[in-house]
Amino acid sequence: MVRFTPPLALLLLTPAAWADLEVQVEPAKRAVKENIEAYIGPVEAGSRNELRRLFDHADEQATLAAQALGYYHTRNYLHFSGTEDDPTLIIKVDLGAPVRLNEISIDIQGEGRGTDAFALTLPEALAPGKRLNHGDYENIKTQISNRALQYGYFSGQYLQHQLRVNPDANQADIDIQYLTGQRYKLGEVTYSQTLFSEDLLDRFIPFEPGVPYDAELIGQFNQDLLSSGYFNGVQVIAPAEKAVGDVIPVEVTLSERDPHSLGFGGGFSTDVGVRAKATWDQHWLNPQGHSRGASAELSTPRQEISAFYQIPLDPPLTSSLRYFLGWQHENIDDVETRSLAAGAELRKRLDSGWERTLGLRVQNEIFSLGDDSGTSTLLIPSLGMQRTKTSGGIDPAKGYSLLFDVQGAKKGLISTVDFARVMGQAKGLYTLFDRHRLLGRLQLGALATNDFSNIPPSLRFFAGGDQSIRGYAYQTLSPVDSTGENVGGRYLMTSTAEYQYEFIDRWRAATFVDYGNAVDSPTDPLKTSVGLGIRWVSPIGPLRVDVARSLSDPDEGFRIHFSMGPDL
Repeated sequence: MVRFTPPLALLLLTPAAWADLEVQVEPAKRAVKENIEAYIGPVEAGSRNELRRLFDHADEQATLAAQALGYYHTRNYLHFSGTEDDPTLIIKVDLGAPVRLNEISIDIQGEGRGTDAFALTLPEALAPGKRLNHGDYENIKTQISNRALQYGYFSGQYLQHQLRVNPDANQADIDIQYLTGQRYKLGEVTYSQTLFSEDLLDRFIPFEPGVPYDAELIGQFNQDLLSSGYFNGVQVIAPAEKAVGDVIPVEVTLSERDPHSLGFGGGFSTDVGVRAKATWDQHWLNPQGHSRGASAELSTPRQEISAFYQIPLDPPLTSSLRYFLGWQHENIDDVETRSLAAGAELRKRLDSGWERTLGLRVQNEIFSLGDDSGTSTLLIPSLGMQRTKTSGGIDPAKGYSLLFDVQGAKKGLISTVDFARVMGQAKGLYTLFDRHRLLGRLQLGALATNDFSNIPPSLRFFAGGDQSIRGYAYQTLSPVDSTGENVGGRYLMTSTAEYQYEFIDRWRAATFVDYGNAVDSPTDPLKTSVGLGIRWVSPIGPLRVDVARSLSDPDEGFRIHFSMGPDL
């Protein structure tokens, strides 16, 4: 069978031939040059004859592109150069005098007049005497329309929008009149069929029925439901076409996630060596959104198992009650402990951005260190405050984190010893000129007791290691007993000043000074160490390798530290 291919099909099958485009603007204006290139686009011409047929189109587009930026008196000169098979279209543009703005009138009428919803941000270039730019005129119209949609003025309309250009006078006037109409309100919330109770879901709603419409409230509601961990799909809409009067119903479509998940991971640091971790979470187990989970972590110096049961409170995303049970065995530098703890924590994120944790736990710990050994049972109330603010991502450019923790026990109230313990930590990060980073850290702690020998090691202070004083092994800095063994201190002071320089994308060199110690008296001597390091910002977070040496104890020699995790 012989097939006939139509000429059009042959044309479509023929590879396109492209000519070069060169735009010259006098006086030089980069914005005009780029706009002309964008208006004309790729030039499809395989020869000079084909290119000559495009002159009128290119001339028209160059004129329109210049007018869009306020130049209404341009003169275009077009010619071509190059070979017959490889031609170049050259457009020389003489701009002439620009058109400048004269009168600008933007009048918002109706309910929205004078409200924050229509507090417009005018660009600096949109002012009398400035060169006309059609894009600025279109942007202000887009801003008005977007504000109306964001704040629920769905019946808003333009009474007038004109850009009047008088090229002879080199002047342009803008006249915009917009009638906002009424502002709609958010109504009752309804949900698709779901396993969760309506009482729980209603606690995620960030507004009361009847509040003025705000698209940010709808977005926040959607994001909070997704962040709850209960769903793998959420859609929150408020369709204006379903409004009853000026009230729009809110409709939520939900799809639950698989309630169970298993996780396995591992890592390495010079503090604890190789470690492995396994976790199990049941993200929801009833219509009230209760959850539970368990984890186990194993390394040579430390083994621990823990479990929790969590109840969401109001609001459920930022407030919860968690019950926990945990067992831990730790043996570091001849300090050995076995502890069992059970208790509860009331967690809440405050409006100020701080996360507050109120805790109460019973802890039993069997320990031995140096000349001290024993068993302690403690009923410990605690208060923790934490706040972290960063520029975002796994490798933020700037930010800070603050941590404060206070806890204690009273002998006779289950506890075998009196104590009060307070600890605070501050970290700060700042990037200068994209490549230079400054990192600072300060940690302070104090322990008050009249029977230090019965305080378990988990409540005493130790220093040294990857996250403390580099140049020393993990938890090897503290007061010692008569046998020379570390027994922990009553006070802690550690600090770091670090400078990082990014010499290749995602690779940084670092130099640092660490200063501090764990001591029995604030007047006891502190240790100083210095070092160099390398940082790699991996897809899972920064990896750090440091070589440090103590200036206070030169006999310690050089020590290599490896760790991973965020700087803040």
